Amino acid sequence: MPIDVDSSNFQTEVLERSRQTPVVVDFWATWCGPCRTLGPVLEAAVEARDGEVVLAKLDTDANPQLSQRYQIRSIPAVKAFRDGAVVSEFVGAIPRASVDRFLDGVAPSETDQLLAAGDEASLRRAANLSPDRADVVIPLARRLHQRGEDDEALALLRKVPGFAAQGLIAQIELERAHVVELEPAWKELGAGRDGQALDLLLAALPGSGERREQLRRVVIGVLDRMQPAEASPYRRKLASALY
Repeated sequence: MPIDVDSSNFQTEVLERSRQTPVVVDFWATWCGPCRTLGPVLEAAVEARDGEVVLAKLDTDANPQLSQRYQIRSIPAVKAFRDGAVVSEFVGAIPRASVDRFLDGVAPSETDQLLAAGDEASLRRAANLSPDRADVVIPLARRLHQRGEDDEALALLRKVPGFAAQGLIAQIELERAHVVELEPAWKELGAGRDGQALDLLLAALPGSGERREQLRRVVIGVLDRMQPAEASPYRRKLASALY
C-alpha cells in the first residue's frame, strides 16, 4: 500500500527513508483524470517489486510548498528519491511497461544488493554479474591481495577502468618487484594509514627511475579514494614531485 505524505512527514517518510530504500513519490490531485489512470498502474508495479521500492502519494493541492519546491508544473508527476535526492522522474500517465522500465532504474540491482551485503561470497557473485564495476571489484581484489592471491586480484582488476584499479595493479606489481625502500609504504597502506603511505611514496618519486610511472599510478589511486579536502595537499605535492 502507498504511504500518504505531506509537509509534516515528507522529511521522514521520503527523504530519510530513501537512504535505506528508494522512495517513488506520486504527485497527484483529486481532480486530475490522468492521475487516476496512473495511480493503480503505479501501485501494481511497485507492489510487484516486493519491497524493493516504497510508493508515496502527495496531494499537490494540499501541499503547495512541496509542489513548488520540487517544481511540479504538470501532474501526474512521479519522482524517485534515493539517499535524500531525486534520481529519476517522469510526467504523465505512462503505460505499465514504461513504469516497469522506470522502476528498473530506481530499484537496487542484484549487484547492488550483493555489494551491500559486503561479504566475500557476495562480492564474488557481484563481480561475476558486473565485472567492470570498480566499486565491486576493488574491495574484492583488496581482500585477495591481503591474502597474497595476487594473480586472481590482477585478473579482476584488469577488467576495470579507473584510477583506483590502475593504482592497485601498480602497487601489486611493485610489491612483486621487492623494492626494499617501498616496503614501509606498503605496510602503511595495509594498515589503512593512507596519509603516511603517501608521504613515503611521494618521497620515493624523485629517484624512482623506471618505476616512476608505477609509483605515480599508486599515488593517484590512493588519492582517488580520499576526500577532496584530505587529498588536496597531496595532489600539490605530487605535482611538485613530478614537475
